[in-house]
Amino acid sequence: MIELVFVIVVLGILAAVAIPKFAATRDDAQIAKGRSDVAAIRAAIVSERQGRLLQGQSNYINQLDSLSATSSSNGDVLFDNNGTASNVLLQYGIVSGDTNGHWRKTAANTYQFKVLGADTEFTYIQGTGRFDCAASSGSCAALTN
Repeated sequence: MIELVFVIVVLGILAAVAIPKFAATRDDAQIAKGRSDVAAIRAAIVSERQGRLLQGQSNYINQLDSLSATSSSNGDVLFDNNGTASNVLLQYGIVSGDTNGHWRKTAANTYQFKVLGADTEFTYIQGTGRFDCAASSGSCAALTN
């Protein structure tokens, strides 16, 4: 009986150590996903611009997705194209959601990525082709460094 109690105590100690580590790993994975998404979106904007330059157009794309609304609902596809099927931005787009690790469109060229329970706001500026977040916005430094 004493051995059984000892085993239960040891398992309890191991669980107390492992559960916080698992939560931290999940947060790190969501930050890594956000970094990857930001890098893919930025690369797609540059790639689209280079294609336009070859055609003699020097402007950046005017929008990052085909949504006619200024905000997204859960399940909408973001960053898929420039409003037309022929101008693909990201091959498969990113499905919107309102939980950690998901993107949401909040205005015409404004998007939020939720990580660690906080929203980090990104803005696409058509004139410069920049897709950036404000340094004071959520986890901006963690997602862009």
